[in-house]
Amino acid sequence: MASDSHLAGLAGRYASAVFELALEERALDGVTADIAALKVMLAGSPELLRLVRSPIFSREEQGRAMDAVLTRANAGALTKKLVLLLAQKRRLFMLANVITAFEGLLARHRGEVAADVTSARALSADETAELKRVLKEKLGREPRLTTHVDPKLLGGLVLRVGSRMIDSSLRTKLDGLRAAMKGN
Repeated sequence: MASDSHLAGLAGRYASAVFELALEERALDGVTADIAALKVMLAGSPELLRLVRSPIFSREEQGRAMDAVLTRANAGALTKKLVLLLAQKRRLFMLANVITAFEGLLARHRGEVAADVTSARALSADETAELKRVLKEKLGREPRLTTHVDPKLLGGLVLRVGSRMIDSSLRTKLDGLRAAMKGN
């Protein structure tokens, strides 16, 4: 476990602790839903992100604010304990890393592999299904895709699975061709 980069360090220890407690208390589905909701809230609210990352706020201010956010989101007791402990220990800034580590543990537990796909345009449902099928065939595990759109790629895909990256984007191919032409 320690060899996985997202599980190394303090964030990995917090994630492992909450994961093990969730398994013990048979609350994994609830904690997973809470963690996913927290991730969406952090991504969608610059104010919340500022609260979490900024050292300007005291531990009490961060704790009260996060308690209110989690209560409003109907988060479970275990998720609240985790987030409020991070606030109390002045480690709320690492919440995003704890979420990433938790997602890694969950994927391993479910026999999934995380795959990050960036394309020049949004992939259709059929394209996504085909990509999942091919990845499952090649990797032997169910892929959990996270998709991103970057029009700068012009075409093709950039795929990251763990530490491996496959770049078949048109932009990279054109850059390679441009470099080869300059060399001659």
